Amino acid sequence: MGKGPGLYTEIGKKARDLLYKDYQSDHKFSITTYSPTGVVITSSGSKKGDLFLADVNTQLKSKNVTTDIKVDTNSNLFTTITVDEAAPGLKTILSFRVPDQRSGKLEVQYLHDYAGICTSVGLTANPIVNFSGVVGTNIVALGTDVSFDTKTGDFTKCNAGLSFTNADLVASLNLNNKGDNLTASYYHTVSPLTSTAVGAEVNHSFSTNENIITVGTQHRLDPLTSVKARINNFGKASALLQHEWRPKSLFTVSGEVDTKSVDKGAKFGLALALKP
Repeated sequence: MGKGPGLYTEIGKKARDLLYKDYQSDHKFSITTYSPTGVVITSSGSKKGDLFLADVNTQLKSKNVTTDIKVDTNSNLFTTITVDEAAPGLKTILSFRVPDQRSGKLEVQYLHDYAGICTSVGLTANPIVNFSGVVGTNIVALGTDVSFDTKTGDFTKCNAGLSFTNADLVASLNLNNKGDNLTASYYHTVSPLTSTAVGAEVNHSFSTNENIITVGTQHRLDPLTSVKARINNFGKASALLQHEWRPKSLFTVSGEVDTKSVDKGAKFGLALALKP
């Protein structure tokens, strides 16, 4: 565990990753190459039904400055410049998309032993300003995440979160959508040697009085192969197998079936990530 409480996005992250990360119903492929000068180029493609999407990402690092430039199939150019540790605990991120002139955003992150702060502002005449802050320790943390639209004068987002962490357990509580959604999550490490863990998430909507309950588990079969499974209270069951066939090169296959409508058939997803 780290020294401080981290950023707001880390509240409940372990349970979210266990229950949702790497599950997919699309076909994805990516290959990464490294040049002698330190330039990293990643080419990615994904097939969603009859739609094929692709992008090329180029990353350049110079001391504490990282520049990412991505071009997609729609000829959009995404640029992100990250300055790490300009001062102790400080990270600055500038991002923008061409040709969208309103997409510019400046983000500042600051990590302290007892606080984590992230502030971003759109680079427009009437920007949306986002602020998230967490106070506490690496055991107990309390945070908030709000967005304010300076053009309308309205709060577009207002969330709050609480987390508790010890050696093998992480529990969190989040109040989202301006108080309409309450999410409780739980992550428990059963066996660190085999990365075996169980997790659960309960999401309650006050406006619809609907509950979504998801439980899942993960287990490492051997040092290179891991499996995951999850099911929710609507009968949607998913399973995933991930194999690292060479260092950092992953093959992932996942499937989902609706146990209440088995006749609909299962959905399958494949992902292949190649790194030399």
